[in-house]
Amino acid sequence: MSMRAALLLPIVLVSALAAQPSVTPLGHGLYAYISDNDASANSTFLVGDAAILVVDTGLNASEGTKLLHAIRQVSSLPVKYIVNTHYHPDHQGGNATVGRAAQVINTDFTRQRTEALMKAPAFTAVGLRPAELTFQQHLTLHVDPHTVEIYFPGKAHTSGDALVYFPQQRAIAMGDLFLNRSSPAMDEGSVANWIAALDKTLELPLDHIVPGHFELGTKADLSRFRDYLSDLYQQVQTLKQKHETLDQVRRELHMEKFSDFRQYPKFEATFSDNAAVIYQELQAH
Repeated sequence: MSMRAALLLPIVLVSALAAQPSVTPLGHGLYAYISDNDASANSTFLVGDAAILVVDTGLNASEGTKLLHAIRQVSSLPVKYIVNTHYHPDHQGGNATVGRAAQVINTDFTRQRTEALMKAPAFTAVGLRPAELTFQQHLTLHVDPHTVEIYFPGKAHTSGDALVYFPQQRAIAMGDLFLNRSSPAMDEGSVANWIAALDKTLELPLDHIVPGHFELGTKADLSRFRDYLSDLYQQVQTLKQKHETLDQVRRELHMEKFSDFRQYPKFEATFSDNAAVIYQELQAH
């Protein structure tokens, strides 16, 4: 995928049927914030006895302000931790607004890419903050009385995604590793490992799954998204083994089972675009 398209994530600029942001309780102290702007990521926040943890903060200060307002309807405690699932600005542009004094946490890769973005003229006015705490594989955070498991599942949507699991609430925030009923835009990651990461996620005890964008999901929704990636991967692999060209592969796809999935050609987030990424990935091995 081109860097241009990656930085244009996520997928759409404004929802044609914009609703109000919604806040849904997911369990003791845990809430999903579903954005009313599809260009801005969903968020998750956990209210502990003395502090709040937030996963992803939205596109910019405006979206961060909306999120913070929603948090304040629940609790006046300080936002002590912010976890960014990956480096795309729509997931971390509200960091400075939501938690100016918060500790930002993400993977080493996400911090490196964030620092690079901050030097780009297009992002100098965005409220990006590089992480103060990074990890390579796994981090356990205690927001008493809650425990939060933050881990890197391997390359998937990007080369440095983080999943945030809340075991007591049987919930997980997945960033753009999961979009409910939508073809994802694909950055420099690995579709093969993405499928494997979703398989492992589906083994967890889960009642609620917060996607990077769009409506709150269930385990069945996540399973269907996994099946979409797997079905497409297998089709491309089979056609490539027959020495089909990429153009031929694009023409011969059969995705009728997923006809309800959103597709956004402008952001390289279509069946065809996803197939091209898989084709290139197979070609590199």
